[in-house]
Amino acid sequence: MPLILVADDDPKLLKMLRRTLTYEGFDVITATDGQMALKMVYEAKPDLLILDWLMPELDGIGVLQALREDRHPIPILMLTARDAVEHRVTGLEQGADDYLIKPFAPPELVARINALLRRMRPESSETLTYADLTLDLTSREARRGNRRLNLTPTEFELLRFLMRHAEQVLTRNQLINHVWGVDFSGDDNVLEVYIGYLRKKTEVDGEPRLIQTVRGIGYVLREEE
Repeated sequence: MPLILVADDDPKLLKMLRRTLTYEGFDVITATDGQMALKMVYEAKPDLLILDWLMPELDGIGVLQALREDRHPIPILMLTARDAVEHRVTGLEQGADDYLIKPFAPPELVARINALLRRMRPESSETLTYADLTLDLTSREARRGNRRLNLTPTEFELLRFLMRHAEQVLTRNQLINHVWGVDFSGDDNVLEVYIGYLRKKTEVDGEPRLIQTVRGIGYVLREEE
């Protein structure tokens, strides 16, 4: 049974989330500030973190930064009342794997949680390879040549899908539906944001680009001609 850590300083919301997620079959623990949340990630080892943006002691962005700087792989779903595009992009850039804007419908929250947890489930022992890029699906380790790539869960899943369909042009809808789910209703540019992240991590010191843009359609994993 997956263990979910919910970090929010609103006691009414915490109570509602605990009741909803427990009913859906999850184990739930809670934190009321950022420092407590950070401590509980390491001590309780939850499978997923639901993280409020605005909290005392340490805000959600501070928790994100601390975990990702430590290369912690926990999937993180951010809750925020800030619906401006720049705020949502900031959350993604700092390492959030998904986000929901308050107020939200509980079924949507559960769907997002299940989608994130599916990405973290181990697959059969297998390594995907394309050019000098390798992806170990058991250890969830990615490399380009001898260099290890530090990928978030969302980046890993996006790269995995591209590698499974190497040299096949994938539409934006195919990629978004697979990685974020068919009911995704977030920013239209979220895919471009994550393609940018992967390119930064796979194109160091002049390494040739492997993720190509197919204008007006989507993307393809293919060596440059």
